[in-house]
Amino acid sequence: MATKPVPPRPVPRLYLATPVVDDPSALIASLPGLLAKADVAAVLVRLKPTDQRTMISRVKALAPVIQGSGAALLLDGHVELVARGGADGAHLTGIAAMEEALPSLKSDRIAGVGGLTTRHDSMAAGEAGADYVLFGEPDAAGLRPSAEAIAERLGWWAELFEPPCVGYAASREEAHEFAAAGADFVLVGDFIWNDKRGPAAALMDAEQAIRQAHAAASGKAKAEQG
Repeated sequence: MATKPVPPRPVPRLYLATPVVDDPSALIASLPGLLAKADVAAVLVRLKPTDQRTMISRVKALAPVIQGSGAALLLDGHVELVARGGADGAHLTGIAAMEEALPSLKSDRIAGVGGLTTRHDSMAAGEAGADYVLFGEPDAAGLRPSAEAIAERLGWWAELFEPPCVGYAASREEAHEFAAAGADFVLVGDFIWNDKRGPAAALMDAEQAIRQAHAAASGKAKAEQG
């Protein structure tokens, strides 16, 4: 009896992290054009801490711009502002923060989690109900694993577990590597905004790298099946 072919893996999608948002007016002006350039699934809004009323009004100002482009708006932390600002969910750091946030986010909002330093933590996050797990982001001291270690963790997760995995890419090359490894989403941030050519060129480059990696991996998988 012939074995059932494995369905092709979808092309990984971009997850764009904003610079730290103080005055959102520049982002409000630039995001529609930027999000039209590439397939961005979600935008992670990193708010500059200030009083709650101000932060909520910043989220409310950004929400129609991001959501109107077809992307989800997630807050980096600040779970208490998600519903009041009209966000689609939050990204939490660590199991404890996620477990604390889940009651207020489920079942209609996204709860993603990073800060997962061990395989055990990653599995615990998945079992607790995380909508995605993030691998490779810098810790509080700005340190992160090697690209090889991040790719290895992504490949392990993608092969064994159902919730999507996200690779935090600090360069176009890492975006390519993490897409090849099995990431469902690739988080891009500072290197997009700091590119001398402008963020649109950098974002399109990152998407191209992801698509190239996916095409190569798909071709390899088909050859192995054939």
